[in-house]
Amino acid sequence: MQVSSLNEVKIYSLSAGRSLPEVRAHVRRRIELIQDFEMPTVRTKIKVSRDGQYILAAGTYKPRIRCFDTYQLSLKFERCLDSEVITFDVLSDDYSKIVFLQCDRYVEFHSQHGRYYRTRIPKFGRDFSYHYPSCDLYFVGASSEVYRLNLEQGRYLNSLQTDASENNVCDINPVHGLFATGTAEGKVECWDPRTRNRVGTLDCALSSVTGLPSISTGQVDVLLYDLRSSNPLIVKDHHYNLPIKSIQFQGQLDLIISADSRIIKMWNKDTGKIFTSLEPEHDINDVCLYPSSGMLLTANEAPKMNIYYIPVLGPAPRWCSFLDNLTEELEENPESTVYDDYKFVTRKDLENLGLSHLIGSPLLRAYMHGFFMDVRLYHKVKMMVNPFAYEEYRKEKIRQKIEETRAQRVQLKKLPKVNKELALKLIEEGEEEQQLVRKKKQKNLPSILKDDRFKAMFENPDFQVDEKSEEFRLLNPLVSKISEKRKKKLKMLEQQELQEEEDEEEPEGRPSDAESSETSDDEKGWVEEVRKQRKLLRQEEKVKRQERFKEDQQTVLKPQFFEIKAGEEFRIFKDSAVKQKLIKKTLGDRLKLEEKLGTLTVSDTTVGSKQVTFKLKKSEQQKKKQEDERKHHAERRKLRRSAGHLKSKRGRGRPFP
Repeated sequence: MQVSSLNEVKIYSLSAGRSLPEVRAHVRRRIELIQDFEMPTVRTKIKVSRDGQYILAAGTYKPRIRCFDTYQLSLKFERCLDSEVITFDVLSDDYSKIVFLQCDRYVEFHSQHGRYYRTRIPKFGRDFSYHYPSCDLYFVGASSEVYRLNLEQGRYLNSLQTDASENNVCDINPVHGLFATGTAEGKVECWDPRTRNRVGTLDCALSSVTGLPSISTGQVDVLLYDLRSSNPLIVKDHHYNLPIKSIQFQGQLDLIISADSRIIKMWNKDTGKIFTSLEPEHDINDVCLYPSSGMLLTANEAPKMNIYYIPVLGPAPRWCSFLDNLTEELEENPESTVYDDYKFVTRKDLENLGLSHLIGSPLLRAYMHGFFMDVRLYHKVKMMVNPFAYEEYRKEKIRQKIEETRAQRVQLKKLPKVNKELALKLIEEGEEEQQLVRKKKQKNLPSILKDDRFKAMFENPDFQVDEKSEEFRLLNPLVSKISEKRKKKLKMLEQQELQEEEDEEEPEGRPSDAESSETSDDEKGWVEEVRKQRKLLRQEEKVKRQERFKEDQQTVLKPQFFEIKAGEEFRIFKDSAVKQKLIKKTLGDRLKLEEKLGTLTVSDTTVGSKQVTFKLKKSEQQKKKQEDERKHHAERRKLRRSAGHLKSKRGRGRPFP
């Protein structure tokens, strides 16, 4: 399979064979989508049935028609004909009704079993179209008349008389049903099949950039018209000066696919801007776009029929849906271009090798800014010119190997100032996860070290992990052994930074992180370590209790006396009694009392109602009183605690100092 790209549009050639490599090609893989999808010599026309199951192609020699079943991915049948096929059409959803226009004026009708009927038209035909509502076949050719053959009645009807000497091409618009024919004088005549009258004529000869051509699929330019105007919207020139063989509309992206014998161009119908293009190896005779997909089929001047898949135009057909997965894998894992048979060299490379005299000989093929030459000849000449190339190659490989091993190590400069061991642990776990991700072909998970939310953990000393705390030691029973390994590793990294750089040619030894590959302790060792940690914690707690006991014996508690101010406690009860009396009074009495004290003012308003103003002020004396009460209560609580402590000591039988 050959992959090319133009304007960032990937085009996959599913039938590309072995040939001279192109600069734009990226990947080549061999895919046989349909078995024996070819003709003995040349293919002239190719079409797809309306149900999408069958692909029919006409070709020579001998004249024949081949039908391929896409569900079976193989040839369905092959029929040989008496003369060459100019064009054909499929009238049914499958292959059961086919009409062939042949070069000897015969029209053949085929059914499932083979040829059903054949008849002749008065003049040599060049194209025909089928009008489904009336079951009429319209034939145009070397005559001014358009012959009508009604398939329901089985007879010819009155012909349509045009103003042209000859008609080259015809078609029926599926939207409004108008029948259009292109004349040799460069005009397009439109007819209404319902009334059999001409409804309009469009003169295209004066708008062409190549002179006065006739309207046919053999015209050099592509002219896009609005039926309401006689001036073309866009005139597209392929710049190859070759006749146009096929024109198709792609509705999803508003594209027009036009093809001559050399190139297939896809361009926007509104702006005329090129979307993409492709150039097959052999000349093109016909182009067919598979319905509702991104697959393009071409009939060429070669035995093999080309199949192209363009994912931008649409998905792959249902019978080859695996192409979507295949192209996605190729885009996710791009591969470098490797050619086994050819080597691309520039003129400067040839001068360095002393092969400039080969330019123009069959040993070099000019392409773009350089040449293709046989890769065996290239290596042989390079060995003769530079006999020490192998030594340079070996040094380069050794240097790359050293860089790879260095990249696998944990560099000291990457470790933060705070929680170095935790950072080293996270780096080791991240390397293990990356190895698992590579094996399972999953996406990499984000690292905590690179997350800004945890940035302060490795910069602020307040977040330093205390490994000597009881909680840490119980949650991490094996932290002692693992931390020892990491400390050794940190020391080795520091030593590596201080050492001088060794010679690149010398083979390096075992990486510094090789010890991390050792196996961890088993379950028995883990249980023993937990017991050991608990035993150490009990011993430490016992030592702490003994130290507290010695401190208690050495401390001497002296009684403290506090003086209570007279009237302080009784004032509280007095105030509460006053408040109780005020609550029992009515609202009017309370307002009068507060008005006498000066905390309330009552005044009349302009509208005759009363206005009440409250003045709540807290004097400095009241604030001082509250602060003294708070301190007094705090001292009393402290005194009670000291008394309770002395009682508990006396109850345990300890001497009271």
